[in-house]
Amino acid sequence: MERLIPSAALKTLQENSGVPFAEVFRHGSLQVEVYKPEGVDRQLPHTRDEVYVVISGSGHFVNGDTRRPFEAGEVLFVPAGVDHRFEDFTDDFATWVFFYGPEGGEAASDTP
Repeated sequence: MERLIPSAALKTLQENSGVPFAEVFRHGSLQVEVYKPEGVDRQLPHTRDEVYVVISGSGHFVNGDTRRPFEAGEVLFVPAGVDHRFEDFTDDFATWVFFYGPEGGEAASDTP
């Protein structure tokens, strides 16, 4: 992999019509996807920790019991097994998704 470019990743999604996500890179435990739901985010909790880096759009992000606004450029973390979803997002919403670590997630540490 030389570069991960949003436009190229989103083109991969268009080629997989009807599927809101596509894997674009994998190395060791790291799996990178691009995710662009339409209308409703129907994802379920995942078995590994994940990080979202919002490519475009805005809306609200529900992470466990917390609901907050988000916009392009933000980084959002979800521990393994936690219910989460994007709500009220704009039509141009798209995000990188980085899954990593072991099944069940990594243990939280005291470091920031």
